Amino acid sequence: MIPVILSGGSGSRLWPLSRKQFPKQFLALTGEHTLFQQTLERLTFEGMQKPLIVCNKEHRFIVQEQLATLGLAINGLILEPFGRNTAPAVAISAMKLLAEGRDELMLVLPADHVLKDQAAFQRVLGLATEAAENGEMVLFGVPANSPETGYGYIRCDMQDVAGLPQGINRVLQFVEKPDQQRAKAFVESGDYFWNSGMFLFRASRFLEELKKHDADIYDTCLLALERSQRDGDTILIDADTFACCPDNSIDYAVMEKTEQACVVPLSAGWSDVGCWASLWDVQDKDANGNVLKGDVVVHDSHNCMVHGNGKLVTVLGMDNIVVVETKDALMIAPKDRVQEVKTLVNTLNEQGRQETQSHCEVFRPWGSYDSVDMGGRFQVKRISVKPGAQLSLQMHHHRAEHWIVVSGTAEVTCNDKTFLLTENQSTYIPITAVHRLANPGKIPLEIIEVQSGSYLGEDDIERLEDVYGRTKDHATPSKQSIPG
Repeated sequence: MIPVILSGGSGSRLWPLSRKQFPKQFLALTGEHTLFQQTLERLTFEGMQKPLIVCNKEHRFIVQEQLATLGLAINGLILEPFGRNTAPAVAISAMKLLAEGRDELMLVLPADHVLKDQAAFQRVLGLATEAAENGEMVLFGVPANSPETGYGYIRCDMQDVAGLPQGINRVLQFVEKPDQQRAKAFVESGDYFWNSGMFLFRASRFLEELKKHDADIYDTCLLALERSQRDGDTILIDADTFACCPDNSIDYAVMEKTEQACVVPLSAGWSDVGCWASLWDVQDKDANGNVLKGDVVVHDSHNCMVHGNGKLVTVLGMDNIVVVETKDALMIAPKDRVQEVKTLVNTLNEQGRQETQSHCEVFRPWGSYDSVDMGGRFQVKRISVKPGAQLSLQMHHHRAEHWIVVSGTAEVTCNDKTFLLTENQSTYIPITAVHRLANPGKIPLEIIEVQSGSYLGEDDIERLEDVYGRTKDHATPSKQSIPG
């Protein structure tokens, strides 16, 4: 059995903490490790192979760094140029395995869910394996014990099915997120499960069903994989071909149409952590039911979620609200309306707001940068470069840069000169100068960069050489410049 970890999506209902360039799966929301890392950790037991990971190409270096932190190896990394939902992601994964002569059982898992009971998960997995070995398309269903309107539901035939292990039920119907009244009726009937988005099937069986029920996805994914670029165990899907692929989920493309879909009940403390209310549900609370993180002080408040990220946050006389503070955004909402945060994010996107795209601190394969200040013709950044790392060799047509070393040692290339700078030393990079910043030392390099010029957009970076393979990236104009 090989796990296929789907690390797509932007987690917009957890804005402003989750953003497009650094979505919720890469955040440590429920413990020391991120949701992505927790997903990987629960798969390190006997009989489970190394995972195959599917993610957006923009998240490649975040994935690799979080893997390295755990010291985990993988079976491969599939990079999508853009999202096309879960059916194409799983199709390309299955095609990759078959091309390698490995018709494995595929355990498909989202990268951003929580499972509290590892032992229960492994017990259920044994039952699901028995069904999948017999050609079934297995979906893990969570017993619906409350009328949640943020989940999809599955209606099942609760009678035992001939040829299936006891306790596994045949799928009758998929239901999208219902309103409160219908959700309550589903719970009362006892015939419904929440759709966990977790699946188990053999690679060849999934492709057989996909080809039968959605040949467009099958054919396009096959061609996209053939035209993809390979670099070791990493595959970059061909963008031109993938753009022609229908955007569809496993549920719509296959599971709703196949006659061999079945549900294995999963009672293991599952949550998709899809909104601030569900994150509140799975967190430890104080005596008043509050979940507090950061520099937070509350008084006479109950059942609140308050998340601070730098500033002192105080809450007085409030019940059932969510307050989330970041350096560049503040979100306040009633806890029973946090599903609507996604609508709020859509509005911000329509206004072209950058706060939905990235945090002030942005992570790059060489380190990170943090926007400190910005004006009409200037921008100030704090840049941190990891030991032994370097930015791309690049030039700018519209801006000059001043670098001031705060700590560590900088190796600076500027046109035909290469030299070292140490703490409190500085240098000037003129417009059109070919330059590079590197850290030759053993401690992080911290510098302050002051940009000045007529245009500070990120598409004014022309990469000439790059150890991270980004010289062919196409930048998109924006209000914010991204270094290196």
